[in-house]
Amino acid sequence: MLQRVTPPPPDADDDRADAARQALARAIQRWAPEGLLHRLPALPALAMFRSSSTAGPVCGLYEPGVALIVQGSKRVLLGSDSFVYGRDHFLIASLNLPAVAQILEASAERPYLSVMLRLDAHEIAQLMMDGQVPPPRPQSAERAMATGRVTAPLLSAFQRLVELLDEPASIPALAPLVQREILYRLLMSEQGDRLRQIGAAGSQSHQIGRAIDWLKANFTEPLRVDALAERVRMSPSTFHHHFRALTAMSPLQYQKWLRLTEARRLMLADHLDASTAAYRVGYESPSQFSREYSRQFGAPPMRDIAGLRGQAVPSDSVA
Repeated sequence: MLQRVTPPPPDADDDRADAARQALARAIQRWAPEGLLHRLPALPALAMFRSSSTAGPVCGLYEPGVALIVQGSKRVLLGSDSFVYGRDHFLIASLNLPAVAQILEASAERPYLSVMLRLDAHEIAQLMMDGQVPPPRPQSAERAMATGRVTAPLLSAFQRLVELLDEPASIPALAPLVQREILYRLLMSEQGDRLRQIGAAGSQSHQIGRAIDWLKANFTEPLRVDALAERVRMSPSTFHHHFRALTAMSPLQYQKWLRLTEARRLMLADHLDASTAAYRVGYESPSQFSREYSRQFGAPPMRDIAGLRGQAVPSDSVA
């Protein structure tokens, strides 16, 4: 005889969520160095971040993934859209998205703590093929970034994934199972349709994702937008519309962001001068590069780089 399963009372879920947050907070403070986005070699899809002070705004590329804040809060700007979230919400990105992030709440007593998991489009597609999640809804032009409400089961799964760092021998067998659970819970969440779109071969989100992959690999080359639209089998008008709807920028703006951000990295990490960095990323005019760089980052190249070298938080810390 079937027995009805009584769901736990709300306060039981709250207790479970609080316990998971406390465990995650201890792990992040243990594993993540101050002010650096720390990727775990044993779990390459996982990254952690800790900061004892507010920071930003800083520019970075959000990979397809989910970010949880365990303590503190953050604002993320995607074009003109603003996402402010803290411990009760996750941030999800379904494509590679250039964004500006700013830590709003952090202190030495209560540092900002976050964890990010990169998501695999192939695993999304496999879950859909297995019939484990609903198919995506009819295609709509929505941002490829959103926030959703954190649940106790999602936090618990993240806790179990992080705790595997203390059992390195178990990671190959158990980590893929926990990561699949996290992905399943996201796909079944209020924002799951955004992820289901990128796993649906032939969907417009999937096609824009292919175009972004091409741009990332070829951003130093001249861009013919119509040719890129043809490459991903979309009409130019449809391509423009959906690219802007998903990323909050045009393909040319996206390429410009990639060029300027890479030039910034070259000047900061490799100590290139501005003209050399400009030519390296595809600019033909150093003066045009300087103008566009100043508009993007708020200061001319050399002044901006000098300021970055004095910051505790590097320019690519976006977890």
